[in-house]
Amino acid sequence: MTIDQITDLISFGEFPEESEIHELIETHISWVIMCDRFVYKIKKPVKYSFLDFSTIDLRRFYCYRELELNKRLTKHVYLEVVPIRETNTQIMIGKGEGKIIDYALKMHKLETERRMDKLLVKGVVRGGDIKNLAEVIAEFHKNATVIYQKDIHDLRQKFNDLFEERDYLAAQIGDSFGHFIEEAVALSDSFLNSNRELITFRLRNGMYRDGHGDLHSRNIFLVPQPVPFDCIEFNDDFRQIDVLNEVAFLCMDLDAFRFPDLSEQFLKDYLQFFPAMASKKDRQLFVYYKIYRANVRAKVNSLRAKSATSPEEKNKALAASEKYLDLMKDYIKTQLII
Repeated sequence: MTIDQITDLISFGEFPEESEIHELIETHISWVIMCDRFVYKIKKPVKYSFLDFSTIDLRRFYCYRELELNKRLTKHVYLEVVPIRETNTQIMIGKGEGKIIDYALKMHKLETERRMDKLLVKGVVRGGDIKNLAEVIAEFHKNATVIYQKDIHDLRQKFNDLFEERDYLAAQIGDSFGHFIEEAVALSDSFLNSNRELITFRLRNGMYRDGHGDLHSRNIFLVPQPVPFDCIEFNDDFRQIDVLNEVAFLCMDLDAFRFPDLSEQFLKDYLQFFPAMASKKDRQLFVYYKIYRANVRAKVNSLRAKSATSPEEKNKALAASEKYLDLMKDYIKTQLII
């Protein structure tokens, strides 16, 4: 679909049920139409190095893939894939006659204010919420497919991708950040070289699982029981990772929200349900994964700053990059032992 077709669908189209459209959320890879009781997610016809939604057949395939993968965690939210049809006069989702022009993933709508990141901002996430979430994620990991074949060296390149943003970030937020990025990349290379055997051991011993891939507070509802959603469907490599890497993303996110106590509690509770950390070396690898996750967020926000359409949007993205770089510095200074 095109943005003009999306506009026509929202303005004049028909949906399976009588519903008022409340909001259109646009990301770089999808359009999400928020209705009264349901949500319709439509993939954009885009192609990047890490995903390919360029044809209708691929978008249909990944709609079903997203449905299948997310039902592992949340059966009652993800409902079905529905066709989008077009006639000479109208565009319709999941009903009517006409040429199929695309597909949408239909989901139950959850209360936006119960999204975990919003609750963290309000300071109302409690220890009981964290324990319940840890149990859900641990149980999910226990039952997830074990991955025994994986290029464990891809972490090096993924970490070093931040180097591409060095000059831009140095110019925007200060030379010291450019120097730090150089130091962090060198430190990452050294750490991975020193811990090659540990990472290989974890792969061979079942610690890599087909998980969520994007586990952070924006992708979790507390309603009141935890409902993780929106796992990565478009690239298996992003999802098939060390369970500590997955847990580190959420813990880093909690640290970024300035809740280190909740971050530590989540890790402690998770390990009680699924003992995936057996040694001090495992703990150091977990810290490295937190640094890596902060690294990725710093890069993503740098790219957002570059593509921003307003000074406010640019400054917000740069402030986020700086926050994540500072978090990396803190992890390296206080927690990482080479």
